[in-house]
Amino acid sequence: MLEEGRSVTSVAAEFGIAHSIVSRLWRQFQTTGTAIRGFSSGRPRGTTPADDRYIVLQSRRNRWQTAGEIARHTTQATGRPISRFTVARRLHGGGLFARRPVRCVPLTPAHRRRRSLWCRKHRN
Repeated sequence: MLEEGRSVTSVAAEFGIAHSIVSRLWRQFQTTGTAIRGFSSGRPRGTTPADDRYIVLQSRRNRWQTAGEIARHTTQATGRPISRFTVARRLHGGGLFARRPVRCVPLTPAHRRRRSLWCRKHRN
């Protein structure tokens, strides 16, 4: 489009991107002859965006599943091993959390009985 004589601003408006991106790509094309994106550095992601959506969906289907259980389900579904920590990060990215905030440990009837006996014994 720029080779046809159109302006950078009109090309940017047509694609819905900033004009600085268009001008940078145009400059890169003029100097190197290509405008392809370079390779990014860093560790490759263990999950794809589709895997991330699957993890969040699994969590929403069954709220009481742990991150480890979701990791096992995802590993079986995709064939790639995924850790429970990865699942926790993906849930956090989706606005969910791997842990439920709990105020106290629920007491069993035996615990209540023992507490009551202890309180009666140590009354003063």
